[in-house]
Amino acid sequence: MGAQELHPDPARDGGGPSAAPEGIVVGVDGSDHGQCALVWAAREAQRRRRPLHIVTAYSVPIFAASGLDGGYATVDDSVIREGAEAIVKQAMEKVAGYGIDVSASVENGDASGVLLEMSETAELLVFGTRGRGGFVGRLLGSVSSALPAHAKCPTVTVPLICSDRLGETTEDRRVLAEQAKSGRQLVENVVVVGVDGSEQARVAVLDAADQAERLGAKLRVVCAVPQYSGSLAWVPAPMDRKALFAEIQVTLDAGMAWLRSHYPGLDAESELKDGSPVDVLVGESRHVELVVVGTRGRGGFTGMLLGSTSDGVLHHAKGPVMVVPDHADPRLADRPRFGPILGDADAA
Repeated sequence: MGAQELHPDPARDGGGPSAAPEGIVVGVDGSDHGQCALVWAAREAQRRRRPLHIVTAYSVPIFAASGLDGGYATVDDSVIREGAEAIVKQAMEKVAGYGIDVSASVENGDASGVLLEMSETAELLVFGTRGRGGFVGRLLGSVSSALPAHAKCPTVTVPLICSDRLGETTEDRRVLAEQAKSGRQLVENVVVVGVDGSEQARVAVLDAADQAERLGAKLRVVCAVPQYSGSLAWVPAPMDRKALFAEIQVTLDAGMAWLRSHYPGLDAESELKDGSPVDVLVGESRHVELVVVGTRGRGGFTGMLLGSTSDGVLHHAKGPVMVVPDHADPRLADRPRFGPILGDADAA
């Protein structure tokens, strides 16, 4: 069994995390969503053979008094801290049997700020889609783009439907019931990555390929082409959609040849689909292990811009979603040798 270490009260002075965690970092708050994220993170730590760091955060409430002698007062944080420590200890007990090195900390500060700081050294941040409100409750609410968009490492959001329980909505239950009735496997051993021809998408493809290898899964590279939007209203004649698809297919095939040169043993396929990128990727998320997207892309075409495609997938996905931040990768340099790249003419 891996070593376990708890730092019950680092950052008591509000100075931030006491240590820089490495490996997989997961945010917990005692909610069911947090528990799903915890289990996913523990399994990922096993796959990567990396340590797991469990963290929760709290802020001490400040109240404004009324009246002539009004001012500001804080409450004793001992009860809040004890509750946070109990959540962390429970989380450590839950993953005790995974045979991984586990550490944990209780941080005093804003939840998103704590995780963003930890992303400087972590390999991966994992959290649930919703929580009790004290820790991850706002991460996909009022600051929905803050963590995936600004984290220095990839992030994974894990919805509650990933647990053994059925989904929370009637639609989720209907889809799962139909799959079970038809005899289809509920979750395919597949990693899906959305691409749009941008360099950010190629970075996401490389991370998705790494993840597929760790899972022993097939990689499915998906490019979705939406219907014309208002931004194309100036086009004087109907665009030849068949020709457009043929052009995109050529670049997609070239991209797959490049990918296979770096992952010769990986089972990989590509799909060019007609439809909204959000709808296509959300649909894929219902029955695959993981959906991977970049933080941003072309925007006007099939852009993976966080706040549009990536943000839409994050909020509606029925499975785990990894958001990969843009970063340098030397393997990008040889992509032009394998054929045309979408948008080369525009870039020139």
